Amino acid sequence: MRKQRYLLDTHVLIWLDNDLKRFSRDVLRVLEEAEVIYFSAASAWEISIKQNLGKIRLVRFVAEYARQNNFLELPVTAFYADAAAQLPLHHKDPFDRMLVAQAMQEGLTLVTADRRLAGYGISILQV
Repeated sequence: MRKQRYLLDTHVLIWLDNDLKRFSRDVLRVLEEAEVIYFSAASAWEISIKQNLGKIRLVRFVAEYARQNNFLELPVTAFYADAAAQLPLHHKDPFDRMLVAQAMQEGLTLVTADRRLAGYGISILQV
């Protein structure tokens, strides 16, 4: 059986760093056995915006945490932006739409607690 490749939603990236109790043992096991785990540069951007607005506070930068956990970064590119622009408006958050487009284009399973994202027909690992 081929191991899965995953893309972390922004909130999942934050929770993995400082709130593991939000995950079941099964989800954590799946992630531990993953072929590769990606995070999006869009998530790092979203987190930095929320930090600057005082909405969240993290102990370390996303890049540092990702490097320590061997997560691979997906850049924000015009290719993904074009794909996001073509998505139906099930979800209006531009960061989530970018993640959906990246997961769709790369054949990744999106790890998320946001049930609305399943409306895009992508593979979801529900947290």
